[in-house]
Amino acid sequence: SWSNHPRQGDEATIEAFIKNFGSSAPKRYSYREIKKITNQFHDNLGQGGFGKVYRGKMSRSKRALIYEFMPHGSLDKFIYSQGSNNQSRRLEWKTLYDIALGIARGLEYLHQGCNTRILHFDIKPHNILLDNNFCPKISDFGLSKLCERKESVISMACARGTVGYIAPEVFCRNFGRVSYKSDVYSYGMMVLEMVGGRKNIDVGVSQTSEVYFPSWIYEHIDQSMNLNLKRVIAEEEEEITRKLIIVSLWCIQCDPCDRPSMTKVLEMLQGSLQLLVI
Repeated sequence: SWSNHPRQGDEATIEAFIKNFGSSAPKRYSYREIKKITNQFHDNLGQGGFGKVYRGKMSRSKRALIYEFMPHGSLDKFIYSQGSNNQSRRLEWKTLYDIALGIARGLEYLHQGCNTRILHFDIKPHNILLDNNFCPKISDFGLSKLCERKESVISMACARGTVGYIAPEVFCRNFGRVSYKSDVYSYGMMVLEMVGGRKNIDVGVSQTSEVYFPSWIYEHIDQSMNLNLKRVIAEEEEEITRKLIIVSLWCIQCDPCDRPSMTKVLEMLQGSLQLLVI
């Protein structure tokens, strides 16, 4: 990645990071070189669930893909951050809601907005990058698969994804067929972690009933403000919190047929809380 105006501290960090690679260190390019490679950023390949991507043409006919720089890094550090800086890294509920909404829009684009449906198969906080305004970008398409728009299911030789976010049908066909609904499950598990400020499975909690967060939050959703979440919920933020929880619980149902599409998820997130049932 690159930045037009790196801060002095960032520059030192980057230099130290590259130095660790020794003789195999990656080549760095200046902003001027990047502008030349991308024809002044005119060769824009597209923009969707993963942000802007530019085509780069280098020497000896080598090609490159140039992505936007994401100064806030990945979402996980704002969910699981520990220690004295923990409080300062927590995001406001409105920001969390906007991030969840942005990711949903990105996934809907991948599922419905492309000529060929793209199934990501590794939606998790570590693969969500945040720009300067905390606008989320879906990254790491290494496990993704293409699916014809007319087809709703795909065949897979083996399970793919990250434990804790993998839909049940991906590793056991008894739960149903693998489809874009598998991304919906991963999205729901991720948003629950955003709400809880913790991993969905945490054996270090004080009460055994709280080890699996999705089950615990389902049992306590009717307790209004008394959800005992790590983030304080102001009265005006309760609607956002409950909406995120209810939509997430819909997304993580075991039967893929019972999960909403990402189009429906967007409708639920932007609609009235009173219309949501669990």
